[in-house]
Amino acid sequence: MNQTETSKDGKVVHIRRNIHPTAIVHPDAIIGKDVEIGPYSIIGPEVEIGDGTKIGPRVIIEGWTVIGKNNKIYAGAVVGNEPQDLKFKGERTYLFIGDNNIIREYATISRGTEGGGGETRIGNNNLIMSYVHVGHDCQLGSNVIISHGSGIGGHVTIEDRVVIGGLVGVHQFTKIGRMAMVGAHTMVTKDVPPYIIVDGNPAKPYGINIVGLRRNGLSPELRMEIKRAYKILYRSNLNVAQAIEQMEQELAGYEEIDHLLRFLRSADRGICR
Repeated sequence: MNQTETSKDGKVVHIRRNIHPTAIVHPDAIIGKDVEIGPYSIIGPEVEIGDGTKIGPRVIIEGWTVIGKNNKIYAGAVVGNEPQDLKFKGERTYLFIGDNNIIREYATISRGTEGGGGETRIGNNNLIMSYVHVGHDCQLGSNVIISHGSGIGGHVTIEDRVVIGGLVGVHQFTKIGRMAMVGAHTMVTKDVPPYIIVDGNPAKPYGINIVGLRRNGLSPELRMEIKRAYKILYRSNLNVAQAIEQMEQELAGYEEIDHLLRFLRSADRGICR
């Protein structure tokens, strides 16, 4: 369908949208141009949907939810639902989703809670597969892949370019570092440092994510420095504080190494070892 809106200078602008007649879209929702909304989907009054986003059938988008441009949300997904937290009492909290994300069938993404900062955030170019749950107050970076059936607890931080296998459980308040990989069926209860692979229940480190580092264009020299950092952290019989001190003394000043050190210093829950 085509709709008209009045621009700031008073001109009538024709906006193309494709909204199925069985969809329920609240008149107060803000719907961008070239948006598609499939059969029986429900869009709440406080929702904003950016240009070019495509929403499949029977999707529910509710709460104070802002969705960027060119996202694809597949059948049955529930986005912006109330947090699954007994402390939540109906306060106004938010979900922000960036651009070019793919949210597959029956995924659920909760808004934030007042005690967790009030917002859940998801970056750009992420793939959230079917039946994934992203809990309240989570902070996801960009270019993240979360595979089928994984559950991400509340207050979890997942940095850029992380890959999470299928049927993974991530404990609340946990952090997963940049370019890390989590194997299928893993239970993550402590922080996962950047650039490594963890697997098992509980999660244990199994080396550097070499394939991921190569795919993301890290040079051979930088990959070698990350390997040296891994050996210091996991093969030198040092505690984390001692490993940080040795890395500061021995490793070159790459930004990626600096990021690893910052991550380790802030790992309040401890790291997978």
